[in-house]
Amino acid sequence: MPPVHGREREREEDGSSVSLCFSLRGGRLELGRGMEVKRFAVLLCAEDSEYMKRQYGGYFGLFKGMLAEEGEAWDVYRVAAGELPGEADIGLYDGFVITGSCSNAHGDDAWIWQLINLLKKLDSMKKKILGICFGHQVLGRALGGKVGRAKSWDIGLTNIQLSPSSKHFSSLELPAQLSVIECHQDELMELPAKAEVIARSDKTDIEMFRYGDHIMGIQGHPEYNRDILLHLIDRLLLRGLITESYADELKVNMGACEPDREAWKRLCISFLKGGFL
Repeated sequence: MPPVHGREREREEDGSSVSLCFSLRGGRLELGRGMEVKRFAVLLCAEDSEYMKRQYGGYFGLFKGMLAEEGEAWDVYRVAAGELPGEADIGLYDGFVITGSCSNAHGDDAWIWQLINLLKKLDSMKKKILGICFGHQVLGRALGGKVGRAKSWDIGLTNIQLSPSSKHFSSLELPAQLSVIECHQDELMELPAKAEVIARSDKTDIEMFRYGDHIMGIQGHPEYNRDILLHLIDRLLLRGLITESYADELKVNMGACEPDREAWKRLCISFLKGGFL
């Protein structure tokens, strides 16, 4: 295809945007003096609390801070508000990250079906997709798996066992298990055909799955730290979703512990931008 030149607008965490000169050649974005820029999109399925905006720049800022590297362009689409990338935009991106959500991945809201249809399209294009919590579940659903309500909440720090058969885990020199923060009531009950479980825990059989070389789901929240979990516990309590005694128990159990965020960061970046398992 002939090159297309113009100006692209990149959205920032605060909702503002900046103009970037670009040249599109064969579906790739080149910036400045012909430098190729990798582009990634966060499909935001959650609503930012004022605390998350103030402390972390919202969930987009949180994911960008964890995954973005120098020379990359990151955009956000507020999927739960009906904002999705158009057909013409999909090809610009090297990878997509689907966030957590307060909504049920097995629900029938219009935006969830729009997201499912988008994920099917991205799968057909073999785009890299990383799903987190709700994102993990809705990915499984889009690919033909089954999502449902677990027997109880799973909130707190969980040790998950990584698959010993995964060469990717060993190439990153990861330990046999990693701690991650969990905060979910739903889970992926049945894998899509051709998908593979690559991590499990005592409470959840499908903590992580892979589908081909381009899709990975993580039930936990590798982007969360202790501070964020404590904030979420308070929000769940205020909304009447958990009892005060359970909230107190969760905080005591969490103590001063932090999850293995640096290891998760390496794993997620390696998947999105490099080889796979």
